[in-house]
Amino acid sequence: MKKVFLVLLIVATGFSFQSCKKNDVTTPVPTPVPNKVQLKVDAKFGSILTDSQGKSLYFFADDANGTSHCVNGCLNNWPIFYEANITIDNGLDIADFGTITRADGSMQTTYKGWPLYHYISDVKAGDTFGDGVNGDWFIAKPDYSVMYVFNQLIGHDGVDYLSDYTPGIGETGYIVDSYGNTLYTFSHDSNNTNTFTASDFGNNAIWPIAEITPAKVPSNLNAADFGTIDVYGKTQLTYKGWPLYYFGQDNVRGDNKGISFPAPGGIWPVANITTTVAPL
Repeated sequence: MKKVFLVLLIVATGFSFQSCKKNDVTTPVPTPVPNKVQLKVDAKFGSILTDSQGKSLYFFADDANGTSHCVNGCLNNWPIFYEANITIDNGLDIADFGTITRADGSMQTTYKGWPLYHYISDVKAGDTFGDGVNGDWFIAKPDYSVMYVFNQLIGHDGVDYLSDYTPGIGETGYIVDSYGNTLYTFSHDSNNTNTFTASDFGNNAIWPIAEITPAKVPSNLNAADFGTIDVYGKTQLTYKGWPLYYFGQDNVRGDNKGISFPAPGGIWPVANITTTVAPL
């Protein structure tokens, strides 16, 4: 009788042990599904960027240098967009996407260097209510030829300047290319006439012509104000008749050192919505 009881005890213990082992098996963690950035066609804006749910993405004009300037309470209305395992629609280039570390240590996805955001009032896929808010939020588009920023002017002399090119602290609005590089006009040019560039482009490294073809512009600009001219076989973008240039000493996006070169006073002013039409 004791032997039978012992056998039953061993069998019961074995079942109990096996049962515990089965309960201890870890449930596999599902692999995160990548958040696909989609290319959608909007009736008003044309091609726009959205997240995988069709929610619109936005650029902030204050992010001229590629750093997010939407912090604290701003984020209540403009939540950041971040996806570690991003995939993209056909028609987009993965090389245009990146990631920045924000001041608070969080991560944010960028497109062509522009940090990406959602807008709190876009409640459903296809909403684009954020474009134009406060004059400095723009729907994210892949085909902008130029963008608009608000940034402190800092000359090549290291001095902070106001929009009238006198020393001071304050943001100035101006036009940049789609990657955030500052565009300038030359005060000695005339309407659709480049008077600076040499025929052999020997001085082009100092003030390179902006070889940009007009396409799409942010909603605070008028596409009809842009055109192109031929400069010794190259195509230069114009704005209100002013030929547009880069400055060779602007080393990174957001730089605007050219406003004080060769001296402050508006010889090479930035181009913006207050720029008057170039003289004939």
